[in-house]
Amino acid sequence: MIGALDRTFATRVKNRDRLVGTTVTLPSPEIAEVLAAVGFDWLFVDMEHGLLAIADVQRIIQAAGTCPCIVRVPANEPTWVSRVLDTGAAGVMVPHVGTAAEARQVVRAGMFPPRGDRSIGAARAEGFGARLQESVDGDNDIVLLVPQAENVEAVRNIGEIAATPGVGAIFIGPFDLSASLGKPGQIGDAEVQSAIATVRDACAAARIACGIFTVDAGSARKAIGEGYSLVCVATETILLAQTAAEVIRQTRL
Repeated sequence: MIGALDRTFATRVKNRDRLVGTTVTLPSPEIAEVLAAVGFDWLFVDMEHGLLAIADVQRIIQAAGTCPCIVRVPANEPTWVSRVLDTGAAGVMVPHVGTAAEARQVVRAGMFPPRGDRSIGAARAEGFGARLQESVDGDNDIVLLVPQAENVEAVRNIGEIAATPGVGAIFIGPFDLSASLGKPGQIGDAEVQSAIATVRDACAAARIACGIFTVDAGSARKAIGEGYSLVCVATETILLAQTAAEVIRQTRL
């Protein structure tokens, strides 16, 4: 059914199943289709740093088929959240959420009344109108709303953020978090690792999923072993570059 969300994915996130995805930054439905076909559990569609407009996002979601897409919006603004959910995204990730008040803003923007302020439309998520009432009645319980913890303020307030009703998961941005601590790019630094662990432990205490970006498969396996359940491995451009470089290396042996 057009735009209908997958309850299975929402349940798996809630149960903190191990879900591995990768990032889509380029406006190419074909790339998303390939990534979905190889078996990723979810795709991280990035509007903050990627080259994506709303129309690109919708076509990527369509191409991904049954592979759920969580879309990172450029900013914590209700219009962005609402427009992305209208495309049929399984969830929305919001960057730079540092307080419980900002987390509540994410939830209000992502939920239909009476639980939020999400505008009711007849877009793809509502089957272009054919399943509007079904969407309004049920999508609040399925849509995944994911604040990002990626600065020292978020770490300081993480207990309250994680306890915010309607927050389905928290996703750590390790690079921005390291920069916020005055150590840009130094992910392995003890202070950075301590801040990351604080977020992870707060999520565990609140019994919600904790996600994190990792640079490669080894880092992803390590993250899963440490209790992260919503794990993103690299980006499509990184994977392409790495694979191409390996082909060249092996061919020129």
